[in-house]
Amino acid sequence: MATKTKNTAAHQLVEGQVIEDNQAHLKTAARRAYSGQKKQSLEDEQIIELLPMVHKIAQRVVTYLKPPLSYEDLISTGTVGLVKAARDYDPSRQAEFKTYAYIRIKGAILDELRRWSFVPPNVNKQIRETLRISMEITEQTGNTPTDAELAEKLGITIDKLYETFENARAQHFLSIDGFGDFPSPGNLPTAASTTTPDKRVEQAELVDRLTEAIQQLDERQRQVILLYYQQHLTMKQIAEVFNITEPRVSQLHASALFNLSVKLRRWKDGR
Repeated sequence: MATKTKNTAAHQLVEGQVIEDNQAHLKTAARRAYSGQKKQSLEDEQIIELLPMVHKIAQRVVTYLKPPLSYEDLISTGTVGLVKAARDYDPSRQAEFKTYAYIRIKGAILDELRRWSFVPPNVNKQIRETLRISMEITEQTGNTPTDAELAEKLGITIDKLYETFENARAQHFLSIDGFGDFPSPGNLPTAASTTTPDKRVEQAELVDRLTEAIQQLDERQRQVILLYYQQHLTMKQIAEVFNITEPRVSQLHASALFNLSVKLRRWKDGR
């Protein structure tokens, strides 16, 4: 009888331990579920908060779209980039989430643009020839040629010249997110952001040269550059400011970047 009582007590002790283990396991599972739910909730909040950033970045590159890619495709791609950023973000290793998300969104959209971008060899040849002739005229006269002068020299229509400008802009934008071998006005870092003294001097000189080159653009081109890069207006908003069509703003923007590229290339070559 004593042995039976002893076995019963041992059995109850084992059952109690099993129950405690199960409860501990359930608590652990509950904590994990809660933690995962909390993390998911935080990710959802971050995604919703930064969705406008996707649209803003897409609007900045909409000019470079070519069929069959659409603006909606860029929004979709950028949103996927944002979701992945929220999923992969580690606050202990990365900068603030907004900065990290911006990089991931922009990278996703640029990758999509590159995937659909193809510049035929004949277009590349036309871009190089346009640049060569423009630099040649600039060398002879000291001034970059007007669009009409350049088109005449090349023996093409003004519309064809603008098409070449826009192809050059898209090509350079997609290759280095700028133009030519130089950063675009919107991406130019300040001299203080570099590390070594010689780099700071070089960067400061580049800033001065770019500022000078912008001042030498004709008035409308200069206004477009300043509104687009300094005031961060979209092409559509600039069109409303000047009461012209959005395609015309795009032409002015592409022409201005091409002229800036010519001026800065001459500076780089020591001319």
